[in-house]
Amino acid sequence: MDHPKIHARSRVSSYVPILIAIGGATATGKTGLAIALAERLQGVILSADSRQVYRGFDIGTAKPTPQEQARVPHYLIDIREPTDTLTLATYQQTAQAIIADSHRQGTVPLLVGGTGLYLEAIVKGLKIPPVAPQPRLRSHFTQLGQPHSYQLLQVVDPTVAQRIHPNDAVRTQRALEVYYVTGQPISTLQGEVPPPYPVLYLGLDCDRQSLAQRIAHRTDTMIAMGLVAEVKALIDRYGPDLPLLRTLGYDEIRRYLAGDCSLAQAKQLIIQHTGQFAKRQRTWFRRRAPITWFDAEATDLLDQAWSRVARFMDATQAQKWSSGSGRSRG
Repeated sequence: MDHPKIHARSRVSSYVPILIAIGGATATGKTGLAIALAERLQGVILSADSRQVYRGFDIGTAKPTPQEQARVPHYLIDIREPTDTLTLATYQQTAQAIIADSHRQGTVPLLVGGTGLYLEAIVKGLKIPPVAPQPRLRSHFTQLGQPHSYQLLQVVDPTVAQRIHPNDAVRTQRALEVYYVTGQPISTLQGEVPPPYPVLYLGLDCDRQSLAQRIAHRTDTMIAMGLVAEVKALIDRYGPDLPLLRTLGYDEIRRYLAGDCSLAQAKQLIIQHTGQFAKRQRTWFRRRAPITWFDAEATDLLDQAWSRVARFMDATQAQKWSSGSGRSRG
């Protein structure tokens, strides 16, 4: 897949190739922090959001606005039509190429988003089986039913079956399709190839009450910005059965436009479903290490984050000059 070339900006003095990753639950302010840090570093931002890659899905995905994108170069946004599929493997390859290009230009890349697997694919260098989605196989497994599909997985790949919840149909079907396409268990094809540059992984979080308030405020803002019109335009262009219209924020408005609920009810459903999604995100990120966590509500958040970034860069540079090579993880 082609990717835009990084345009060289002013270089950071004594440049050492690094990557700064910023993750966390939805509505914790990742975009704002990333832009502020990128401006100080004169860096670039790579989106790690599985829906921001699609054109037309703007308001409901909290995609950086044109004004925000004008402040700092952004990549991996609006690179696919909603009718196309972007696999994790393709995302990883594209992001890695942009990061390498950024390093060649002496620019600091920031990988930012709430899609944990996108972040992990880069930060850990996940080995991803090169198997595209198999609709026919997935349809077959759906008809077979999750209990039987999971039993089948226990037979063909007991190792990965131990890591997948019996009710997780998505991961069960993925493991099965990889096995039937390659003839090899997905557990033998997976692994990690850590990146050749130091990574600083930052996380944003806040208490449940604050996060609930942030989600409610974001939902109000999205509706005020024109989320209903955005969903209507997508339905008019692609039809109501577009799979992406079944995702968070879009499905609820789609149901409102279909007459299944009122706008007030749709709004409350978005808040409820986003809260449930954020809870799952928090659990997922908290199990990942090492991540340096910051309180999204802190009044001096930018100063705290900048201090951590500066220490990381100083340590990385010192290690380079003392050893001539090596890697550091923050």
